Amino acid sequence: MAKERPKKTNRRSEILRAAEELMVTQGLTGVTTRKISEAVGCSEGALYVHFKGRLELLLAMLEESLPNMLNPFQTLQESVGRNSPHANLEMAITGIYRFQGRVAPLFGSLFAEPKLLEAYRKYLTTRDKGPHLAIAALERYIAAEQKLGRINKQIDAKMSAHLLMSSSFFRAFVEHFFDRPMQPPWSKFAKELVAAVVGEP
Repeated sequence: MAKERPKKTNRRSEILRAAEELMVTQGLTGVTTRKISEAVGCSEGALYVHFKGRLELLLAMLEESLPNMLNPFQTLQESVGRNSPHANLEMAITGIYRFQGRVAPLFGSLFAEPKLLEAYRKYLTTRDKGPHLAIAALERYIAAEQKLGRINKQIDAKMSAHLLMSSSFFRAFVEHFFDRPMQPPWSKFAKELVAAVVGEP
């Protein structure tokens, strides 16, 4: 019986995962080619088979390892007129909160390296990505529910979207900063936040 061949590893993916882990645990200064190669188990030279340099490697890591911020909104527009608008918004901002909880340490590290920050800004701009799309999705949803009379029409949809987004982000940031959960628990906070922004159910 022929022996099974070992599965070929995806070295590029291993390198990006190692870079992300180092960035989260040691900060941007800890993401060196030496440490990445040690974590992957390859030579530093092997990194340059896949990337021209450290900047390209880090940019690829940000592009590929970060989840899509718009994932929480993929079903939000389909939920217009269905279920409770408050429940729908709670679901959406919970997705934002979880996204921010994962990316806060990565985004914070960007400011320590201006070249990487500028490269990532250009990446987002050229591909029309960024937090403004999430805010726009929230605004569209709130406006659509207002047309159906399920959310008070006197509420400013744009401002409400900004408040929901910024509050979710800030909570995730503070929890990372102090390395402990805030009170009240997220589920209660999300319910109270939506009620405060768009009115009681």
